[in-house]
Parts: sequence; C-alpha cells; structure tokens
Amino acid sequence: MRFNMKQPIFSTRAHVFQIDPNTKKNWVPTSKHAVTVSYFYDSTRNVYRIISLDGSKAIINSTITPNMTFTKTSQKFGQWADSRANTVYGLGFSSESHLSKFAEKFAEFKEAARLAKEKSQEKMELTSTPSQESATGDLQSPLTPKSINGTDDERVTADASQNSEPRAEPNAVPFPHSSTTISKHWEAELAALKGNNAKLTAALLESTANVKQWKQQLAAYQEEAERLHKRVTELECVSGQTTGIKTQKTELNQTIEELEAALKAKEEELEQLKAEVENAHQLQSQKDAVTQKLQETETRNLELEAQLAELEQRLESNQVEQESFRKSLRSLLELLDGKIFELTELRDSLAKLIEGGGS
Repeated sequence: MRFNMKQPIFSTRAHVFQIDPNTKKNWVPTSKHAVTVSYFYDSTRNVYRIISLDGSKAIINSTITPNMTFTKTSQKFGQWADSRANTVYGLGFSSESHLSKFAEKFAEFKEAARLAKEKSQEKMELTSTPSQESATGDLQSPLTPKSINGTDDERVTADASQNSEPRAEPNAVPFPHSSTTISKHWEAELAALKGNNAKLTAALLESTANVKQWKQQLAAYQEEAERLHKRVTELECVSGQTTGIKTQKTELNQTIEELEAALKAKEEELEQLKAEVENAHQLQSQKDAVTQKLQETETRNLELEAQLAELEQRLESNQVEQESFRKSLRSLLELLDGKIFELTELRDSLAKLIEGGGS
C-alpha cells in the first residue's frame, strides 16, 4: 500500500488496538509491540490521516473528519471511531503526556479538516452557481438521507494498562453518553425522513389521482379518435366529393393528429409519474432501514445501561468487602497488641525470677 505523502507531521509510539467487530466490546491488539503512529497531510485530497505500519502492513489508515472525536478513556489509553473503516481504534501509550500530546494534535488536525471542508464547499458553491441559475426550471430530485457510516462516532470505553508499557489487552467498558448521542441523531434522521415520506405520500396520492383522471381522458380521446375515423370513412363513401366534405375531412384529420399528440404527451407524463412512484418506494425502503438501525441502537443503549448498572453494583459490593476486610484487620491488630503485651509481661516476670534465683 502506497501513500501519497512525504514526511509525517507528528509521530509517537503506542500499542494499537481495534474493537472486536463481533462483540463491539472487547479490544483486539493489532500490534505485538509498540509501533510508530504518525499524522500525515495528504496534499492530493487535502485531508489529514493517521497512519501506522507494523512492518509492511498498514494497521491504521484513518482519514480525520470534522465529525470524529478522540476520547481519553484512562490516563494512558485513548480511542476514536472511524465510520469509513467501520471500526474503533484504540492506542495505549507509555505515559499520560504522550496521550495528551496525541489528543492535542488530533483536535488541531480535526479543526484543520473542518476548515478545509468549508473552503472546499465554498469553492463548489461558487463553481456551481452559474449552472444552478441556468437550470432554474429543472425538476429537483428528492433528497436522500445521510449515510450512517460517517456521521457519528461510536465510543467504547476501555480500561488501559497503567504500567509504563501498556502491553496487556484492556477490557472494553460501555460508554452510554455516545449511545445517547447516536440515538438522538437517528431520531432526528427518522423525523426528517418521516417529513419527506409524508410529502412524498401526498404527492403520490395526488399523482395516483391524476393518473386515473388521465387514463379516463386517454380512453375518451381514443373513443373520440375511433369515432372520427369512422366518420371520415363514412364521408369518403358519400358520393359527390364536395369541397365542404373535403374541408371537414381535413379538420377531422387535424383533430385526430392533435388528439394523438395529446395522447403521446399524457403517456410521457404517465412514465414520469411511474418514475416518481419508484423513487417514493426507494425512500420508503431507506426509511425502513433507518428505523431498524434506530431500534438496534436503542437495544444497544439498553444493554449498555444494564452493564453500567451491573458495574456499579459490583463496585458497591467491592467497597463493602473492603470495609469488612479493614474491620477484620483492625480486630486482628488489637488482638496481636494484647498478645504482645502479655508476652512482654511474661518476659519481665521470667527475667525477675531468673534474677531472684541467681541472687
């Protein structure tokens, strides 16, 4: 894999982890030892990347976007979600200062990515302005919802090792606030889709009514055309091709041509309505998919809340056990103090007896 970049902007060393794609809870180490993790600037695409190589294998190739967030989950461990790669990366550092420096650089390049995106959008708007002015009469296609994969960052907290070399795999701990943010995001997306769906449903109903009306008109036009053809045939059979009959025939032929043109126009409109109905079905499918993802997110949120409650219960139980252990130690110390005092008295008594016997 080749990268269109020259020198790294910032480099550090850390142990690299990725979230387990199956459980979405546990961390899986992707490097056997601490490796170099670097920030690069890709001048070709005007983006910032985080890249780490383990030998010749790229174990991190993440493009920084304005939506990303780097989260410190402990004194030496941090993580961020990459929706494009559909994973969560975790880094274990040897010291808190290294983690803080990496987080500062992440925030700096995230802001730079945001500014670059805004400039790019401004250029695109300036470039597209003339074409938009020249196409004001064109129909606009319906908007589609944003992709899931890029918007919101999945956060999974982890207990990183506190040693100078955080080699052990940390246990992933749920991060409920991120799930709440994801739920709110999908609720907003679902509300927008419901609004669009209501508009499309109204337009679809109106289009269906228009289709029925146009079908009736087409049937009437066809009947009128057949009647006129029969009339023309009858007039041709009439003896004495007078000028009035020829004029009437010409008018009837013109009427037939006009009706055929109207029929063709109605058929084109009918095809357009069929295309709009197909788009409405596609949007309905997208809405169903987003609804399902929202339900999955809510289920995941409930699971995370249950895990949090279980952890809090374990913590309270550990505190109770520690307090009981401390009381037992105090009792043992008091007992030992008493025994030591008794032994001291016994020693003094024996010493007096020995001194009395010697005299």
